[in-house]
Amino acid sequence: MHAPDRDEDLRWMRRAISLAALCPPAAGAYSVGAVIVAEDGTELAAGYSREADPREHAEEAALAKLPAGDPRLATATIYSSLEPCSQRSADRTPCTQRILEAGIPRVVIAWREPPLFVADCVGVEQLAEAGVDVVELPELAEAARAANSHLGLS
Repeated sequence: MHAPDRDEDLRWMRRAISLAALCPPAAGAYSVGAVIVAEDGTELAAGYSREADPREHAEEAALAKLPAGDPRLATATIYSSLEPCSQRSADRTPCTQRILEAGIPRVVIAWREPPLFVADCVGVEQLAEAGVDVVELPELAEAARAANSHLGLS
């Protein structure tokens, strides 16, 4: 599998962060962007929080645009401006579980989820334990946080 280099990762994460800016601000939710990129470097799907539904997460929105079992997901990378959630309300599947079920082997994030709504998000840990290659781009964390200024995060 071709692993994108750091410049590619930074470029795709900037795209995810630009999608986060499209999110309708919500007092009880993060603004997040996600992009799914094929092994050959082409964009398969993109989404952002609350794109089609007030409770929709970015990874959920992006994954919904691809058919279940799409074979390209087995070698894809998903870029999410925020760590994928590890828990949600009872009727919604956490994004970490959605990524694992989709079979995506590589996840790149800019920012770990702060304990604002969930005391201990363990999305990164759950993905790593399942064998997913998780890459963090801390140099873009501030840009990802900026899309969430409506939450009063410092």
